Amino acid sequence: RMRKVNLDELRDMGKAAKGYTNKIYVHWTAGRYHQFFDDYHINVDADGSIYVSTEDLTEVLAHTWNRNSRAIGICMAGCYKAQANSGYNTDFGAYPPTQDQIDGVAQVVAVLCEELALSIDYDHVKTHCEAAEEDNYGPSTTCERWDLWYLPDTPLTEELKPGGEVIRGKAAWWKKNL
Repeated sequence: RMRKVNLDELRDMGKAAKGYTNKIYVHWTAGRYHQFFDDYHINVDADGSIYVSTEDLTEVLAHTWNRNSRAIGICMAGCYKAQANSGYNTDFGAYPPTQDQIDGVAQVVAVLCEELALSIDYDHVKTHCEAAEEDNYGPSTTCERWDLWYLPDTPLTEELKPGGEVIRGKAAWWKKNL
C-alpha cells in the first residue's frame, strides 16, 4: 500500500484535499529508517524520500490522539528508542532525524500548506509534542508523547531548538524556494 511520491504528485493530492483538511501534525515513528506505518498519511525516510500510505489525504488515520479529523499526519521514519531527557539534550536513539529527512518534512509541509491554503503557523502545523502539550499528555505532564519536542536546526547549527519552530521555519523557507 505504501507508495513513493514526488512533490508534484503530493501537490496534486493536496489540491484534492483542499477544503477538507485544515491541520497538519508532524511525528516520528519511533521505529527505524525504511520502516513505514500506515497510521500516517505521509512517511519521510532518512534520505528525504516521501511515501504515502493512502491516495486520499482526507482519510482519517490514527496519528494524533483526538485530532485526526480534517488533519494530515506526516512522520519521519526513525527515532527508535529515543529518550527525551530534558529536551535540549534529547537522545534520538539509533535512527536520529537526518538533515535530508527534516528538509523533506519541511518541503512536504510547504507544498501541502500552499495547496490547502493554510498558513505555516502554529495554528495549522504542529508537532505531536505540541499537540500533546495542549492535551495534557506531553513533556510537562505524562511525557507520553514528545515526538519532535526538539530538533537540530541543521545546517545552520547542530543546536537543538523546539521542533515545531524548526519545521515551520524551514517550511516557510521552502515555500518561497520550491
